[in-house]
Amino acid sequence: MKGIVSICCFFSLLVLALAAAIQKLRKIYHSAIKPMEQAYKYNELRAHEISGGRTLGDGNTDGEITSKPMVLFLGPWSVGKSSMINYLLGLKDSPYQLYTGAEPTTSEFTVIMHGEKTRSIEGIVMAADSSRSFSPLEKFGQSFLEKLIGIEMPHKLLERVTFVDTPGIIENRKQQERGYPFNDVCQWFIDRADLIFVTFDPTKLDVGLELEMLFRQLKGRESQIRIILNKADNLATQDLMRVYGALFWSLAPLINVTEPPRVYVSSFWPFDYAPDTSRELFKREEISLLEDLNQVIENRMENKIAFIRQHAIRVRIHALLVDRYVQTFKDKMSYFSDPDLVFKEIVDDPDKFFIFKSILAKTNVSKFDLPNREAYQDFFGVNPIGSFKSLSAQCSYSGGCLLDKIEKAITSELPGLLSSINPGKAPPGLSSCEATGCGDKPKNRYRKN
Repeated sequence: MKGIVSICCFFSLLVLALAAAIQKLRKIYHSAIKPMEQAYKYNELRAHEISGGRTLGDGNTDGEITSKPMVLFLGPWSVGKSSMINYLLGLKDSPYQLYTGAEPTTSEFTVIMHGEKTRSIEGIVMAADSSRSFSPLEKFGQSFLEKLIGIEMPHKLLERVTFVDTPGIIENRKQQERGYPFNDVCQWFIDRADLIFVTFDPTKLDVGLELEMLFRQLKGRESQIRIILNKADNLATQDLMRVYGALFWSLAPLINVTEPPRVYVSSFWPFDYAPDTSRELFKREEISLLEDLNQVIENRMENKIAFIRQHAIRVRIHALLVDRYVQTFKDKMSYFSDPDLVFKEIVDDPDKFFIFKSILAKTNVSKFDLPNREAYQDFFGVNPIGSFKSLSAQCSYSGGCLLDKIEKAITSELPGLLSSINPGKAPPGLSSCEATGCGDKPKNRYRKN
């Protein structure tokens, strides 16, 4: 009995520690990162920049920081995505089991999450609820919201994770027939997913244009991808080995990484395996998948801190670039100059004025972290250069400099927070400026230096 009490106390303390860490993370974001975002309109850059990276700031940021890990199920139609979710949550024969069948059955994006009672929620209600992290989905239009549904239920696993089931890919159907931007919606969920299960049926490995597009969208998220070869008991062991090889042959051009994603081979549903099936192998695969899922849940806080830190680095680089554009514009302007023509020349050919090279030379920013040059043409097309102050002017007597704050968050506060929840691990980049691009800091004109 003492052991049970001790374990309960341990988990209670763990929950409290995680809650405290989330509050600190929110405080760091709002005090050090968000002011820089707003001052240099970073979110408008993200609207134009083509990137496979996970993003913040297109809606309820607090909701994303406090949200549970998200597990996304993707793949062709009728490969067992919905059956797998039913199996993992034990929904078979319950009123809220996801509908399954041999034909294309799932036409909605279904979000399965924790709630005090079992109920379904319409997409328009989910998007309107500011306490959730789904409000940005309104931008995809009413037609999509009609294809979005939420299911809440009091399930232990859902206290720690959220599942998202997606419509199956149908290669012979034009995307426009869906009535909403399917790939854009998928990208939104991909950017926020902590684990992505791409599911296949070994009896139909059809890799077409829509699936190729999906894997292009997954670029940069390879560490989150897991391949599921489901319904594997439909084939004999020898045939299954051939299918396994054929699957990798088909996916190799689409996943350009040195280490291929982990592949799980089993039949994830509540029915017994077919006769002459490698039962022990399938069971071990199932246990391994559950351990993988549990690891993602356990790493929830570390992933969020790392994500916010990466986001802060991108915001800082954007601010440095805008500052460089502002300074170059001021240097090139004269009494007789046409400001529009001067700035158009700078934006059209930033290399001529060493905009990006100067950032690399002075701040140790990696060239791989620099945004797309063309993105700034669109960015300044809607944001006049006169609407931005230089970094040296972004200081106050009471608040200090915005650049100082975000650098402190990157090099000290966020690594320190990570260290506090992982006492045995050394915080990454605690005093290193090479990883974050610390460079010349503007002087605070309100303080003695």
